[in-house]
Amino acid sequence: MKIESLQNKKVKEWVKRKEKKYRDETNSFLIEGDHLLREAKEKGIILEILSNDPSFALEGIPFYEVTEEILKKISNQKSGTNVIALCQKMQEKAIVGKVCILDNIQDPGNLGTIIRSAFAFQIETIILSEDTVDLYNDKVIRASEGMIFHLNFIRGNLQNYCTKLKDAGYDIYGTDVAQGQTLKSTKFSEKSAIIIGNEGKGMNPLWQKECRKILHIPINQYCESLNVGVAASIIFYEMQESRANEYE
Repeated sequence: MKIESLQNKKVKEWVKRKEKKYRDETNSFLIEGDHLLREAKEKGIILEILSNDPSFALEGIPFYEVTEEILKKISNQKSGTNVIALCQKMQEKAIVGKVCILDNIQDPGNLGTIIRSAFAFQIETIILSEDTVDLYNDKVIRASEGMIFHLNFIRGNLQNYCTKLKDAGYDIYGTDVAQGQTLKSTKFSEKSAIIIGNEGKGMNPLWQKECRKILHIPINQYCESLNVGVAASIIFYEMQESRANEYE
């Protein structure tokens, strides 16, 4: 089907997906570019494809040929894109593997970086607090480089999930920029969950009582703190190395 008018009903529906409210109401979100299209195809969550290039059509998925003007209207990228797909939100699954708990992360770029690093270092489940930025924000998806489609995401009340993790035999580790046990001296258990706190305030002190240990990354005294995405990446790496060293 070919669409050429910006006033078309379908176009207006696609544009609305830029807003979190409408993404939540429709349980759907948009992705842009052929790389993300391939990742979403493997996940089996594509609902519709729209492009000015018919070669992006996939068997069994509704395809809409649209103008470049329409793509620019829907796209969140300044440079535009040649393909956009409407996808169904991913289903939450039971907690598995190593866990990252995100406490009030606000920057979508940081969340995307954390997701990418989590996949790289074999974190399997990410639990997002209710006040963490929307997982389906376009900046989150792009910053994740498609790794968003490879992890299990759960959003909810952190107190409830800390309880569930403990009941399931997990050790919960907290983070602090100034104090706590250093990463190098920490032996992570097989069932480990790490809490990563807000960019400016760090981990909420309320969660300290839930933690087996509080950890910190020693840095140059003249550097106040690390970017939260960088800090999370270092922690994930050390968690992986700690487990690997047990079998050497």
